[in-house]
Amino acid sequence: MCGIFALLNGSGDDATLRRLVVELASRIRHRGPDWSSVWTDGKKNFLAHERLSIMDPSESGDQPMQNAEGTISWVVNGEIYNFEKLREEHGLDCRTTSDSEVVGLMYEKYGPSFVNMLDGMFVFTIIDSRGKEPVFMAGRDHMGISPLYIGYGDDRSTWIASEMKCFQHTPSIKSYEHFPPGHYCTWTAGQKPDFIRWYEPKWLVEEDYVPTNAVDFPKIRETVINAVLKRLMADVPFGVLLSGGLDSSLVTAIAAKHKCEAKNSLDWSESLHTFSVGIKGAPDLANARKVADFLGTNHHEFHFTPEEAIDAVPKVVYHLESWHQVRAAVPMYLLARKIQALGVKMVLSGEGADETLGGYLYFHEAPNAEEFHKEAVRKTARLHQWDVLRANKATMAHGLEARVPFLDKEVLEMIMNIDPQEKMCSMAERPDGVHPKMEKYLLRKAFDVPEDPYLPEEVLWRQKEQFSDGVGYDWVDGLKNYAESVITDMEFSLRHERFPDETPQTKEYYFLRSMFEKYYPGQHAVETIPDG
Repeated sequence: MCGIFALLNGSGDDATLRRLVVELASRIRHRGPDWSSVWTDGKKNFLAHERLSIMDPSESGDQPMQNAEGTISWVVNGEIYNFEKLREEHGLDCRTTSDSEVVGLMYEKYGPSFVNMLDGMFVFTIIDSRGKEPVFMAGRDHMGISPLYIGYGDDRSTWIASEMKCFQHTPSIKSYEHFPPGHYCTWTAGQKPDFIRWYEPKWLVEEDYVPTNAVDFPKIRETVINAVLKRLMADVPFGVLLSGGLDSSLVTAIAAKHKCEAKNSLDWSESLHTFSVGIKGAPDLANARKVADFLGTNHHEFHFTPEEAIDAVPKVVYHLESWHQVRAAVPMYLLARKIQALGVKMVLSGEGADETLGGYLYFHEAPNAEEFHKEAVRKTARLHQWDVLRANKATMAHGLEARVPFLDKEVLEMIMNIDPQEKMCSMAERPDGVHPKMEKYLLRKAFDVPEDPYLPEEVLWRQKEQFSDGVGYDWVDGLKNYAESVITDMEFSLRHERFPDETPQTKEYYFLRSMFEKYYPGQHAVETIPDG
């Protein structure tokens, strides 16, 4: 992960434009604290990169990158897990060991269709100068794991950035929006980009589709294991975020049991490092310790007070660029700072399984399999504005990259095409004769291997807790009470006048919404936030 920024088809003198690009790109330096670079073609087009070096940390991996002839230039944020396979199968003339290099070289060879061949989390911008006028391309990964925003100027300029803070208080930028996940666009100077969907699985694009595939527990296990292993690709120290819940515990167990099978992974520690955070005495801490002890990881437990969490809220809203998910983001933000201080640059995290498998407790109320599937699709398709956004921005606020195996393309292809009747919750049923058919039964059963257990029985079959509750109820109550003390009844009574769209229903959300408005004023910012 890094931070990227681009100004395309700008207007004004080159020196002024470069200073502006440098200043705006510096607003996301937290995403790439290792190095900063700006490149221009001398035709009012600029690419900027704030680097977090994870693959090929040497200078050869610096960006922006160019092809051998210097006619194609590009910046990338993210990780391309199949980059070695692409290099070999397509005969790419790579000059570095950076995974980002394949993006421009694949574009050079195949044009925009190359994006379908990428396996990873990524955003990119390309300037193709081979013709009389430069051609631009930008793209985003299948689920929007890497954030990206696109802005437009009255002078027909286009602006691209990893975070929308780059666009604030910049008169040249008149409007901006999310760059949609699973899309790319190509355009030339003076044109407005048209988004083209490249990620088109039936479960996502066909509204009436209801899958019918049977359950294959060994295949589920194999596919999830492979997703974890490919995400251990790193040339720097790494670990796993461990809350003690099912999803993070399974990711940890797989990484611990199979890490010797990983390719391209730095062997920096005999034991896997795991990290947890919470208020002292919080349920998550005890659950995480139990899993860490069972797996023999090198476990790091960190604590915070409710006061420290409340102190962090303004910074979290600023980095999150949302008023949603703050309860869960604050502990993650604090933990990321502790992890980064240890010299760790990458962690695995468990986001995605609750949405794809219907892991939230309200899925017990689904009236039928079709409605269960529709809600799972709705939740999964919005992850780039919810949990995945939170996981990315809360960690990257401190230059820590979070990878999410449950959103692997192959995992999604398998899980989202299983007959939803198999995912339906029914605590009265015991399909295996032992365990109730609780939420995420398929995942639990796939890793229920008593002869060589991945997790203790009581962890594998324990029901879910919300992350913000698991780290300590005092934090949640403290945030509510703080909002009650700083938002007057008079202010709250006028909330519909101040916030006619997405009007806050509690003083906590009024407080968070007010803070968001301070950092991100205007309707364009509000429109990046999903409905509740």
